[in-house]
Amino acid sequence: MSGKTIFIIILTALLTIFLMVNTEAVDFNFLVTTVAVSKLLVIGVCIVIGFIIGFVAGRPRKTLSSYDAEIEKHQPVSGKKELSDEDRDYIS
Repeated sequence: MSGKTIFIIILTALLTIFLMVNTEAVDFNFLVTTVAVSKLLVIGVCIVIGFIIGFVAGRPRKTLSSYDAEIEKHQPVSGKKELSDEDRDYIS
């Protein structure tokens, strides 16, 4: 197993233990009303919302096309330039 997998398993186990220890009811104030809710539910919902926000914020952005593809699309097919003798000497 990789280190990342072991870390995720340990973190999940600790989170599960933390949630199971905090099961007593607490007063949850939402706007005008007060409702008695289990700490387990409040913490669990906050963890899920935090995971969703972190996933959406942390994922890489999709690119529509690369600049190279755009440049090649606008170049004529027969317009490819060959290297001059001077350039070949410089490279080698």
